Amino acid sequence: MAALESTVAETVLPGEDAVLEVVSPDGARRYVRITQSPFLIGRGAETGNHLQLSDRRISRNCAAIVIEANRFYLEDCGQRRGLFINGEKVEGRELQNGDVITFGLEDSYEILFRLATASGEESIPQLLTRIEHITSSEPSGGLRKLNQLLEATALLHSQLPLDEVLATMLDHAVSITDADRGLLLEQDAGGTLKVHLARRSGKLRLSPESLTPSQTAIQLALKQQSPVITEDLAQADMDLQGAQSIVAQRLRAVVVIPLWALTRANTQESMVNVKRGELLGVLYLDSKRPAAFSKLDRQILDALAADAASILDNARLVERERERQRLEQEINIARDIQQALLPRNFPNTANFCVTGVNFPCLSVGGDYFDVFPLSDGRTAFVIADVSGKGLGAAILTTMLQGALSAMTLGTDPARVFNHVNRFLCEHSEVGRYATVFFGLLDNDGHLEFINAGHPSPFLIRRGAAEEAFTEGSFPVGLVPEAEYTAARLKLEPGDTLVLFTDGVTEAMDPEEELFGMARLRQVLTGQMECPLEQLQKCVLEAVENFTRGARQADDLTLLIVRYRATVASATTDTSVPASSSSASSASATLRATQQAGGGSG
Repeated sequence: MAALESTVAETVLPGEDAVLEVVSPDGARRYVRITQSPFLIGRGAETGNHLQLSDRRISRNCAAIVIEANRFYLEDCGQRRGLFINGEKVEGRELQNGDVITFGLEDSYEILFRLATASGEESIPQLLTRIEHITSSEPSGGLRKLNQLLEATALLHSQLPLDEVLATMLDHAVSITDADRGLLLEQDAGGTLKVHLARRSGKLRLSPESLTPSQTAIQLALKQQSPVITEDLAQADMDLQGAQSIVAQRLRAVVVIPLWALTRANTQESMVNVKRGELLGVLYLDSKRPAAFSKLDRQILDALAADAASILDNARLVERERERQRLEQEINIARDIQQALLPRNFPNTANFCVTGVNFPCLSVGGDYFDVFPLSDGRTAFVIADVSGKGLGAAILTTMLQGALSAMTLGTDPARVFNHVNRFLCEHSEVGRYATVFFGLLDNDGHLEFINAGHPSPFLIRRGAAEEAFTEGSFPVGLVPEAEYTAARLKLEPGDTLVLFTDGVTEAMDPEEELFGMARLRQVLTGQMECPLEQLQKCVLEAVENFTRGARQADDLTLLIVRYRATVASATTDTSVPASSSSASSASATLRATQQAGGGSG
């Protein structure tokens, strides 16, 4: 065990295995893995102990090792003379590598807590060399050999490539069982078991494609959810005797061990309902010699299956973690790109000013806004909300942003919207649509806009906040026949447009009540001379205070535009009907304009 002692880590890290080195009163040593939580220690098996100690002075319910947050804790469950760690009496304490557990007794068991993880490569060949020199002529030679194999793989699986670890395991499985060949089958994406690795005696590699393991024996093991061990197929049941692959290959002995993912319980109560984890694969051994496995100890098979399953399970978790990290890195790149596409320098001229903010509920979102000048002297502003969240929505927002920003070349907005809508509908497999509010504002306050199914922005005029843009057309990408036309409105000096996505109005408090339009109107009412940044802050604080820390399920975006031309410049414009004295009259003017043929379709 010296090699193991020299390579264990000092702190518990995810993926490490814990091993108990059990020293009996007569000095004999054995090694037991902690494979579940709670891991029960005590006298006898009737109370469900996983480590059973043959000393009548030790209580039946003696101690338990519990795993929490990848740390191991020892708890006293009623040891009569107390539980000790490194000679100090404890009722419960976190275990550290190398801790010695005793039971307040002389000439009794001593348990050393080990973390089986590799930090140096020199111990690996030493362990494998020791395994090779152990002979089956020794008492319990097979089990001792397997214990050494468990130590080796505990070191190997966190340090070497997975296939190398599995090949080593197969080599020793063949050696321990005296089989002719050993196969490891794993499930593919469709759930079909395929030969992943194959070895024969003498550590020789076999081509997985050329092998045909007995499907009858494999299906029997899976059906009964336990190993199938046949010492002589001539005396096995008729289904196995008549199996085509067994007859064709003249097999006389077969072992099939299903490998299941480990299931760990966190409390004693949950131990009652522990279920077997998902199927990881199958360890398959066969021989053309009868009675090849007649001396095979069931304890060896159980330990072998647990070890193989542990390696596969850990490798699967490592692979998932690597995939998660890769995806997280890609999402971070997408987030950086998306945030870089949002406007940073908002126009602030004598005629109007703009501010905006975007908070995706995930790393990337389906909301966006933009402000950009056109070649004819007008300024375009847009806010959009794509259905759904995450990467799919983010991709579509980027496409929409690119299409609309192309209007800097002078394209008519209605033609752009009609084209984008048809494009998305024709590619219905995208499965996304977007609500959009798009506006064009000139220096004299003329606003040309298209509302494609978006919540009406609020128009703050003389302190009153009104939903002045309730009429519009369908979201883009939803109805192929939709036709988009632009409507027009004349803004008065001081008019402020507050554009938002439903992440504002549909923000929920812990009781799942919505923030709603009425609360937003209340926040905006009376905000006449308030600077835009302050107005934006008021809205965000109102939403935050309302939600009281509840997790939000939608992106939140605000875009605020204020027209602030001088009164003189506004009164010189006689081509537009005189403005009304309130925001409600602005809404009436908009409806009249639309009925005259300028409204959206």
